[in-house]
Amino acid sequence: MVKVLIKKLDSAVKLPEYKTNGASGMDLVAFIKKTIVIKPKTSSLIPTGISVAFSEDYEIQIRPRSGLAAKFNISVLNTPGTIDSDYRGEIKIIIYNHGDADFNINNGDRIAQMVLSPVIKMELEETSNLPKTI
Repeated sequence: MVKVLIKKLDSAVKLPEYKTNGASGMDLVAFIKKTIVIKPKTSSLIPTGISVAFSEDYEIQIRPRSGLAAKFNISVLNTPGTIDSDYRGEIKIIIYNHGDADFNINNGDRIAQMVLSPVIKMELEETSNLPKTI
């Protein structure tokens, strides 16, 4: 396990959690004062009320919840979204409605999942020739 520090930006915030032992992602929930209605073919930025800190050897990927995608055509717009190790602001999720009906998000609704992933830095070497592909 890798330790990730998490800060609640309000005492009422619900912390992310794994729903099962086999889950690779922690569910993120909306932290909003009133219902947000996402019209068809539009997006909305949904706050979670948390910020995090972790080693620069990792990133947090923000991914859609498959149930929302399958049942309601709801996804994370920039999937996977990336939370870099040097970002300390509130995690907010860009939710997009691919469907034909309004989609309501209420406080505490599970809206996305976050997965901790290793980062491998690349070293670029400029060349005038690349090896041929097979």
